[in-house]
Amino acid sequence: MKLDLLAFGPHPDDIELTCAGTLAKAVKAGYKVGIVDLTRGEMGTRGNTEIRLKEATAAAKALGCIRENLGIPDGNIELTSANRSKVIQMIRKYRPTIIFIPHFGERHPDHVHAHHLCREAWFYSGLRKIMTKLNGKLQEPWRPDNYFHYMQWQEFEPSFIVDISDVYDARLKSILAHKSQFYDPNSKDHQTLLSQQSFLDFVETRAKSYGFNIGVKYGEPFYSVQPIGVRDLFELKLFKG
Repeated sequence: MKLDLLAFGPHPDDIELTCAGTLAKAVKAGYKVGIVDLTRGEMGTRGNTEIRLKEATAAAKALGCIRENLGIPDGNIELTSANRSKVIQMIRKYRPTIIFIPHFGERHPDHVHAHHLCREAWFYSGLRKIMTKLNGKLQEPWRPDNYFHYMQWQEFEPSFIVDISDVYDARLKSILAHKSQFYDPNSKDHQTLLSQQSFLDFVETRAKSYGFNIGVKYGEPFYSVQPIGVRDLFELKLFKG
């Protein structure tokens, strides 16, 4: 199955917190979209792998995406040829036009390592002499046209901001599907930074802030290493002050 857009997240719930609105918007527009979680999130303070798998499945359903998990050890996303091959397999399997990856300046070491792993896989997936197999069948090379960084903890100057106002409910539903990780007044698990109500408030406030920057209610920021071409100047969404 060929996808138009494929988002890579270090842990289940990372994609929901960063670019779920953009995924939902793409699905709404008729594009085929997928998520690949690099790890099962087994090192997280709250929940376990079984719970997190169920939550990730529910979140993907809320967004209208397919989802896979590579099973790389949480807390140990190493830049190895074996891990790189796993990511290349996914790129060649789904042949996306665009991929989303973490930013290189992130707070969590797994996210930094995930950036470099996915960035290298993006390039090497297009080289014919780097061979991978899936289900015993040799894969054809494929390099997506572009990769974009999504924002989590580390803020950057966005290359563009996507208006997600019309799909914010789907974004929020996908985030709240990860019930074990976020605010739940009935939970007996240890409290974390993410399990505070203030964290969910922050997530919404940031979306409102970037939305305000382009004159809409909610927005998601992205960074592009390469320049982005524009076919029609008047299709740009400009802030009207």
